[in-house]
Amino acid sequence: MQTTRRAWLMSTALAAGLAGCGFELRKPPRYAFSTLYSSIPIVSPFGVKLKRSLESSGQVEVINDPRQIERAEVIFDQLFELREKVVVGRTSTGAIREFQLRLRYRFRVRSRNGIELIPDTEITLNRDINFNETGALSKESEEALLYKDMENDLVLQIQRRLAAIRQN
Repeated sequence: MQTTRRAWLMSTALAAGLAGCGFELRKPPRYAFSTLYSSIPIVSPFGVKLKRSLESSGQVEVINDPRQIERAEVIFDQLFELREKVVVGRTSTGAIREFQLRLRYRFRVRSRNGIELIPDTEITLNRDINFNETGALSKESEEALLYKDMENDLVLQIQRRLAAIRQN
């Protein structure tokens, strides 16, 4: 009886402390627009992830058909996407020991009237990967997983930038 009362008091004190410090769970982003035209190709896995992520909020409709661009309040222009694999480490014999995977993505966002809401922006993501000849096939699948992780990170960064848009 005494321990349950102590546990209840401790949990109440902890909850009051968290509420008092301003702690709050992350909420889904709020967007200042309800329709967005995306120039990302429909077959792009990244484009599918971004569209799914934006539409899952229930606030934004993503339009991919260029014939319906006039319906969009905001236009998302993909300027380029580049994947690079750079050697960053070698053994004393010259064999490759470490790679760096890079994903460079450039975009801009403008209103239907042509007003620039997010200027030409480049996001660069890097991941390091060790390499050895014996596990070449497993490293290939690890590389694919790392690129997928970078794409997920990129989607979140773009969502945060889109949520920061304030239209007048």
